[in-house]
Amino acid sequence: MNISDRLAELGITLPQAMAPVANYLPVSIANNMVTVSGQLPAISGKVAVTGKLGASVSLEEGQHAARLCLINVLSQLQAALPSGLESITKVVRLGGFIACTPEFTQHAVVMNGASDLMVAVFGEIGRHARSTVGVPSLPLDAAVEVEGQFYIG
Repeated sequence: MNISDRLAELGITLPQAMAPVANYLPVSIANNMVTVSGQLPAISGKVAVTGKLGASVSLEEGQHAARLCLINVLSQLQAALPSGLESITKVVRLGGFIACTPEFTQHAVVMNGASDLMVAVFGEIGRHARSTVGVPSLPLDAAVEVEGQFYIG
């Protein structure tokens, strides 16, 4: 099954890739390594989940935010790669940033919203290394931000 079929099976339509909100590239390609800059939980260009985990954002909302971020990572890849998502031969790493209160400790559970979807889309090649950190704030008051590294070839 190809990636487009998997996305359709999961009920996911990739949005248009968002333009960067500052002075950086959304995707950088060096040899066979592709890095996608941090993506926010945006729908139609507007951040859909704002606030902090442990305060105004529930664990379930945080997982949903991570999933939205991952969908935006996939959109960036689809737009940047000549063969789109079919070019990916390995998901190398995801990085997650969780806006949260100092007492919040379930960062990994939030980030599973992105990681679980990555494996659902790519299967075995979607299994990846990962880091997840809590931060006091994110751009545009986003609750979550997700970045990724991928191998193409």
